[in-house]
Amino acid sequence: MHVQVLQHVPFEGVGSMADWFQARGATVHYTRFFETDARLPDPVSCDLIVAMGGPMSVNDEAELPWLIEEKTFLRQAIEQGVAMLGVCLGAQLIASALGARVHPNPVAEIGWFPVWRAESVGEDCFVFPDRIELLHWHGETFALPEGARLLACSEACRHQAFQLGRRVIGLQCHPEMTPAIIADLLDACADELRPGPWVQTPAQLAGEPHSYLPGNVLMAQVLDYLLAGR
Repeated sequence: MHVQVLQHVPFEGVGSMADWFQARGATVHYTRFFETDARLPDPVSCDLIVAMGGPMSVNDEAELPWLIEEKTFLRQAIEQGVAMLGVCLGAQLIASALGARVHPNPVAEIGWFPVWRAESVGEDCFVFPDRIELLHWHGETFALPEGARLLACSEACRHQAFQLGRRVIGLQCHPEMTPAIIADLLDACADELRPGPWVQTPAQLAGEPHSYLPGNVLMAQVLDYLLAGR
């Protein structure tokens, strides 16, 4: 299995997904857009594409022209039926690639907050738990791409997850989070922790060891779903 990870900053890696990749014997390749020699493969060579997070906006194309190339790649991969997962910025990139608007959320959402399953999710869609507490770190949100189904919501951000067809899922939240990534985020993005109703302190963000497990299990289930019947 060829997994292509699209990584936008050094401090937002695949987290708990690394265990899933290893357990399934996946060959993982990285396109690291923060490196000068970043290259994208032919989409049809990929069994799964995972687009990760980052502090930039999908609308920063003038400053970061590689965003145009990445969106084109994502759109082509979707058209060719490649399984795809977007996390945070990655979900926003998928939405933008499909013509949906990405814009500021009414409030920044940074911390551990509940997510719940959306109403009227189709039987053919991935099923979120009734309620699960997950890590969030974002200031923007996405409109649903045409034809996509809403999977999950939170109080601060209605569009927490969407699914397009059987092979594409976008997650605004971070089920893959690990203590190491939280530590890296706190080092790199501490300036984003401006006081707000949905912004937690560094101590709260670090969480407890048991805080991460439900999200990590959920992330493995999402990956299993996307690759089922491959």
